[in-house]
Amino acid sequence: MSSEAGLFFGLYETYGLNGLPIFVLVTVVLGGAAAFASGRAVADSWGDVRLIVFYAALLGLAARFIQHSIFGQPLLPLGAYLIDVAVLLMFAFIGYRARRTTQMTGSYPWLFAKSTPLTWRKKP
Repeated sequence: MSSEAGLFFGLYETYGLNGLPIFVLVTVVLGGAAAFASGRAVADSWGDVRLIVFYAALLGLAARFIQHSIFGQPLLPLGAYLIDVAVLLMFAFIGYRARRTTQMTGSYPWLFAKSTPLTWRKKP
């Protein structure tokens, strides 16, 4: 098996030519949906945003395991794992902010208004 170099500047180690489609399917689509849901769950429980980092790290391990067991990719190259976790963190933080914005504007409508789907502002 030959390693495909150049994907993510050589940090994302893959075998074969199908590294990018596997990354998109497993990490972005499947992992991103799970990370978004975990971010919303943390916000639903009024949990601390630091929990998202822990959950994204666990989801990153799960994504690497799926890529390894089903598609034969390397199990834990550090660069690939960190990229997976960074992508999953992005989805988790978006889910967290979207839910927290809904919570703040729904629970305190006299005090806060939605300014964008991910932010709220204090009413004048």
